Amino acid sequence: MTPNQKVLLGMSGGTDSSVAALLLQDAGYEVTGITFRFYEKDGNTEYLDDARELCRRLGIRHITYDVRQEFQQRIIRYFIDEYMKGRTPVPCTLCNNYLKWPLLRQIADTEGIYHFATGHYVQKKRIDGFWHILCGADPDKDQSFFLWGLPQDIMERMLLPMGKLTKTHVREIASERGFTKAARKRDSLGVCFCPMDYRTFLRNHVPAGQLTSGHFYDEQDNVIGTHEGYPFYTIGQRRGLGIYQNKALFVKEILPKENKVIISDRLQNLEKNEIWLTDWNIINPAALLGKDDVILKIRYRKQANRCTVTEQPDGRLHIRLHEPLAAVAPGQAAAFYWGNVVLGGGIIQSAQ
Repeated sequence: MTPNQKVLLGMSGGTDSSVAALLLQDAGYEVTGITFRFYEKDGNTEYLDDARELCRRLGIRHITYDVRQEFQQRIIRYFIDEYMKGRTPVPCTLCNNYLKWPLLRQIADTEGIYHFATGHYVQKKRIDGFWHILCGADPDKDQSFFLWGLPQDIMERMLLPMGKLTKTHVREIASERGFTKAARKRDSLGVCFCPMDYRTFLRNHVPAGQLTSGHFYDEQDNVIGTHEGYPFYTIGQRRGLGIYQNKALFVKEILPKENKVIISDRLQNLEKNEIWLTDWNIINPAALLGKDDVILKIRYRKQANRCTVTEQPDGRLHIRLHEPLAAVAPGQAAAFYWGNVVLGGGIIQSAQ
């Protein structure tokens, strides 16, 4: 598509996308807002009204796009299935890389709009001929961990107006411009369709009889307690086990076929030195493979480990950790960094 000054902005009705609309308009872009209907708890559509009202005040066009059925099939179904397999799903990563951003590109193409944007707190930069996602300037809001799977044709056209801002500054902008409701909105927490407790969500969506109680076992295969069902536990979990001993206990392993959850009283026993990834994406192989200064993150915040990454003959990525890492769960996302630059990532298949 021929570049133009038009931009399709994903708008959730929240603070970040609202300020993104202001900033893009200030920068001279012809903004079209689009609000995806991914999931609506109890039929609440206030977010649609907020997005429409903001577009009305700015004098920009607004589109509503219903993707609830696809979201149910591709994200919610995956989320449930992964827990039922004893794995730890990453719905936000899949939604961003394989649904939200591709949809923005698809609709932008249809509308003759070159650019597309969101309120993500990330930046981008072209390095050695490849577009890369960079961390956002606000370390508490940085969302780069979720965007390792984006292809070059999306990154080339994306605009990221929030990347150099802090959340505090964003709220100030909204307030100064008279958008007081947007300025005061609370940040969303956790997964959009079950922001607090995924266990309650599973109970409400998994057929009766598939979630049954079972036993906790220690590392010597002795029964040490009763659990509510293996999908309610994740590798590394310490709290909420319902086992009371005079020491810390951690979930070490989940065995779905046997409905068993293995417990260890030593965090060191959960440490892994090697990880294998599937469904991976590498931006520039020369910047990642075989290097000894690559940083691995398997959690959104406050965790980073040096590693060396190689591609295996079977198509998987092999990660050799330079120091052991505890609580590595199959199904988790893994993202690679060099400094604040995202080099790629994948989904954890196994570790040892």
